[in-house]
Amino acid sequence: MDKSDAIFSGSIVEIENLSRSFGDQRALENVTLYIPRGGVYGLIGKNGAGKTTLLKHIIGAHYAQRGSVRVFGIDPVAHPVEVLSRLGYMSEDRDVPRMMRVYELMNYTRTFYPAWDPIYAEELREMFDLDPRQRIYGLSRGQTARVCLLLALAHRPELLVFDEPSSGLDPVVRRDILTAIVRTIADEGRTVIFSSHLLDEVERLADRVAILHQGKVLLEDRLDTIKESFHRITLRFEEPLNEAPTMVGTIDASGSGNQWTYLCRGDRSQLIHAAQALRAQIVQEAHVSLDEIFVSSVA
Repeated sequence: MDKSDAIFSGSIVEIENLSRSFGDQRALENVTLYIPRGGVYGLIGKNGAGKTTLLKHIIGAHYAQRGSVRVFGIDPVAHPVEVLSRLGYMSEDRDVPRMMRVYELMNYTRTFYPAWDPIYAEELREMFDLDPRQRIYGLSRGQTARVCLLLALAHRPELLVFDEPSSGLDPVVRRDILTAIVRTIADEGRTVIFSSHLLDEVERLADRVAILHQGKVLLEDRLDTIKESFHRITLRFEEPLNEAPTMVGTIDASGSGNQWTYLCRGDRSQLIHAAQALRAQIVQEAHVSLDEIFVSSVA
């Protein structure tokens, strides 16, 4: 998305030419993203790709060494109260005071958010089946994740930032709770930004996706647009071949004899013309999963 499109659609987060290093290690390099208001935005990448570092810039935990970050149109480092009061954050490490009881932690967190909704908070506590008198250190990893999710949601923030939100959640909780909440928030016109190593989860939840690799953005667009630009086609040639003929947009090819399967990126009509030019017949077309797109992008 270019800047003019971002301004037109109303970006909630604007990141321009952001770079960040820790000593000699480059964590982010010239990252530019315009995240539109509303919907679910997924960040995917291998461990060390820069996802957590990027999210920490959004919440103001890191300053921009080079470039700029704007959330709600303001710098989250220079104006932390204005940004954090409108933002809900859930970190991967679930860093909360472990000696507190659940209800004590809820009351403590409430003091930081004037918009805290006690009725909604209690609804979430009951939905997550959390004992209000249970101390945090006595909770399972999944229960602790539920507590953190409650704290992030209870003040009904405009923007939710989740770093690996499914870490520690069993499959039932992931499906029935996280999916429902993320979709509900998005449907209310709020914005969710989340990172995840579970690509099937991203594919199910995200409207828009960015692939990070070694601190750089390799691919960013609406998920349906990305998926429509990748194709898996199987061609049958008139004569057996020892290797797959070169075809425009080819990322990978496998097969033998007179039948070869291509993973390609590009316009479908171009691929059809390319196949015709090779005197090949398209015998099968298949959808490409986000997992396959990710692997092909970072290989």
